[in-house]
Amino acid sequence: MNAPADLPPELSTAVPFLQGPGPAEHCDIAIIGTGFAGLAMAIRLKQSGRHDFAIFEKAAAVGGTWRDNHYPGCACDVQSHLYSFSFAPNPDWSRMFSPQPEIRAYLERCTDQFRLRPHLRLNHELRRAAWDEAGGTWQLEMADGKRVRARVLVSGMGGLSRPAYPDIPGLDRFRGEAFHSQHWNHGYALAGKRVAVIGTGASAIQFVPQIAPQVAHLDLFQRTPPWIMPKPDRRVSAAERWLFRRLPFAQKLLRTGIYWTLESRVLGFVVHPGLMKVVERIARRHIRQQIADPALRATVTPDYTIGCKRVLISNDYFPALARANVDVVTAGIDRIEADAIVMRDGSRREADCIIFGTGFHATDPIPRGAILGQRGTDLLDAWRDGAEAYLGTTVAGFPNLFLVVGPNTGLGHSSMVFMIESQVNYILGALKAMGEHGVQAIGVRPPAQRDYNAGLQRRLARAVWSEGGCVSWYLDPKSGKNTTLWPGFTWQFRRATARFRLADYETRPLMRTAPAAQAGETSSAGQAVKA
Repeated sequence: MNAPADLPPELSTAVPFLQGPGPAEHCDIAIIGTGFAGLAMAIRLKQSGRHDFAIFEKAAAVGGTWRDNHYPGCACDVQSHLYSFSFAPNPDWSRMFSPQPEIRAYLERCTDQFRLRPHLRLNHELRRAAWDEAGGTWQLEMADGKRVRARVLVSGMGGLSRPAYPDIPGLDRFRGEAFHSQHWNHGYALAGKRVAVIGTGASAIQFVPQIAPQVAHLDLFQRTPPWIMPKPDRRVSAAERWLFRRLPFAQKLLRTGIYWTLESRVLGFVVHPGLMKVVERIARRHIRQQIADPALRATVTPDYTIGCKRVLISNDYFPALARANVDVVTAGIDRIEADAIVMRDGSRREADCIIFGTGFHATDPIPRGAILGQRGTDLLDAWRDGAEAYLGTTVAGFPNLFLVVGPNTGLGHSSMVFMIESQVNYILGALKAMGEHGVQAIGVRPPAQRDYNAGLQRRLARAVWSEGGCVSWYLDPKSGKNTTLWPGFTWQFRRATARFRLADYETRPLMRTAPAAQAGETSSAGQAVKA
């Protein structure tokens, strides 16, 4: 990355500051989002002695996906003793797999425990972030027009933040109630209603058992059945919680045991996909034990290798499908009418309410126009052939941008919090290196990013997600590449991100005059910055 004096003409002029009312706020580091990713970044910044940062959140409270998803039965599918920050253990989880309210409360407690409230900017939805090449800063504009200038931008927006809706003709003509599981309408009474549930993913298998006993009739529209394993859930006893509070090392031992148990799953996912046949036998037995009807059993049994799509866990989903007031519909939807869903075979399913359990835009979680890099390049255009980043964290052409839960950092077997902490530590290493070497801006070298991702795709081509005989949301719909998952053990990712190598990056020397020192701007602490 060249110094300003050496920039080509098309980059020699600063991007005009995004227009908006009032003075612009300035901070050294801007963090977007307050889920596990954003909060982990903020906490670790404070622990490292950095306090000039602000956390921008579109909603009125912290929590990310655990704030936005509050449908009946919402819970984690990774044991919470592992699905939590290593630096903030919680000895009081009520269950091995904690429900949504507990996880959200945990994130609120972490926000208070680490004194992040002064850094929060709630109700600040990012509209656009544009890189100012001449100024060497990111210029942010919020939905309400407020402006922010930051040297470093950290995206903690997450991969499961934008709900996906199916493109079904006639949806706009439906006269009943309709909502996505992420936007659950708790004010709508389902009792006595005919409810249509479209989708059979991770959300649906949690809320269907909760609502099936309430409704008059439930039609579950299934395109592809998921593989479902028994859920080894239980209450955590008062004695165990007492032990964890008095002897924190006991909880650490439990966390370590859970970690290595989950890591063993990689042997089937990546190392030898043939091993998944053993797991598949357990899943088939689970179906046989919970569904007596042979026809329904056949309907919910997948025809692809287990692990190809996300493996789900539940003890009450199959019994819910066996209820007399529940039908699993597989004919395929043709269109939606004012009061019914019409199938391709011409049959009609009347409905008072449609609930979409259709997941999220996992392969393109960041909307077009939200992040603009060098030469005004939209991040989505840089990802035209599928999202990719170096170590899932930095993207060529987007200096000083760090993605937490970026491309190919997702997991099919363990806790994303472990991956988040690995990325956060890598970003801290980058910030330290920039300070030690007097660097204003860094951008990953395109060959480094290209070689890294070529290696990832070679490994992914041999994994069950590619060879299992299915099409999943793990795969980019345009390129067919797996842009979502990490193809290996999480300790391998931790090792890969343990040391920041400045040699992998193009650098720009530190500017002698801070670009934030412009008339009318304020620091993140609210103090006026002299022009």
